[in-house]
Amino acid sequence: MKIISANLNGIRSAAKKNFFEWMHQQQADFVCVQELKAQQTDMSPDFLAPPGYHGNFHYAEKKGYSGTGVYSREKPVSVTTGFGNAEFDAEGRYVQIDFAKLSVISLYCPSGSSGEERQQAKFRFMDAFMPHLVSLRKSGREVVICGDWNIAHKEIDLKNWKSNQKNSGFLPEERQWMSEVIGAADWRDVYRLLHPDTTGEAYTWWSNRGQAWANNVGWRIDYHIATPTIAATSKTASVYKDERFSDHSPLIIDYDWSL
Repeated sequence: MKIISANLNGIRSAAKKNFFEWMHQQQADFVCVQELKAQQTDMSPDFLAPPGYHGNFHYAEKKGYSGTGVYSREKPVSVTTGFGNAEFDAEGRYVQIDFAKLSVISLYCPSGSSGEERQQAKFRFMDAFMPHLVSLRKSGREVVICGDWNIAHKEIDLKNWKSNQKNSGFLPEERQWMSEVIGAADWRDVYRLLHPDTTGEAYTWWSNRGQAWANNVGWRIDYHIATPTIAATSKTASVYKDERFSDHSPLIIDYDWSL
């Protein structure tokens, strides 16, 4: 079972950069996308249901902002948009599709990089989302949460960690929260199970400033966070960098699992 996570930084922009042609070639079972920056009225038939896929989406109320989706080869038994928090559900940050024993989730965590107001919103999101993570973990289901978590967990997860210790995305509170997700809440960072020491090849996002992409001054902020049983079946994990569809690169993980 192949699952891809990709922050598109605008689905219309990514489509113009051949994202959907690439997606078709991958033959993935699930493709989780974030930052649609589109409303339902902006979505073409090929965006809503590319050939061979069912699409389910959570649009932000604000136009041109946020938004998440999951493409699946099989039609899900049920679909949930939002995780029960009015503030962040209005921003279109969560889509969950359920099958008999498996749930696949596309998640877009807030960024705090634009200023203190959004950083405080990010902290509110973290506080609100942790109980949901605990509840999911106790549900007895196998779950894979794919998306842009906007946090680099450890020093090996970004190029310039020393100079970013006071910047959003690498703040001590954010890193501690990720540690709690993987520790006390008992989830698994699937990429790190397979590549515990990888640095530069693990990066999934690069700033548009300067020569960040050319010099691989990146951050690993896109993850598959999964329940332990399905995480243990992961076989290969890679970040696709041969083409650029946005300021993020797709994270691709294969699991020895079937619906």
